[in-house]
Amino acid sequence: MGVDGTLDYLADLLISTTRKKKKKQLNTVSLKVRMDCEGCGQKIKNVLSRLKGAKSVDVDWKQQKATVYGFVDAKKVLRAAQATGKKVEPWPYVPYELMAHPYASGVYDKKAPANFVRGTNEPGVATLNPVEEKYSLMFSDDNPHACSIM
Repeated sequence: MGVDGTLDYLADLLISTTRKKKKKQLNTVSLKVRMDCEGCGQKIKNVLSRLKGAKSVDVDWKQQKATVYGFVDAKKVLRAAQATGKKVEPWPYVPYELMAHPYASGVYDKKAPANFVRGTNEPGVATLNPVEEKYSLMFSDDNPHACSIM
């Protein structure tokens, strides 16, 4: 194989890699699903387990929560759960300790599971993911135990 053959091979290789579909990312999708009994939970679990790319499905009917882990799209998981006829929405709660201002009005929900509060998605307010939020609060001026390297 000469130089021309090598260049053709590399060009074909580059073209073929750019045409490939994007790989799906490993996701965890949590949903709040209206379930009354274990039978409802089993029905949801069966439907979500059949999704292409789903590695595991956990259903807690007492908490009204279904979690799908795998190479899945959140919109497809939501649509599949809605196809069961149950009331379904994305999981709206976040752990209490990850809230930046837990005493803000409208945050609490009486139906929230223990140690969870309803997350706020106020328009115009920048939100951080839980890890970023944790680190930003760690080095806050309001935190008396904050890092002080000066």
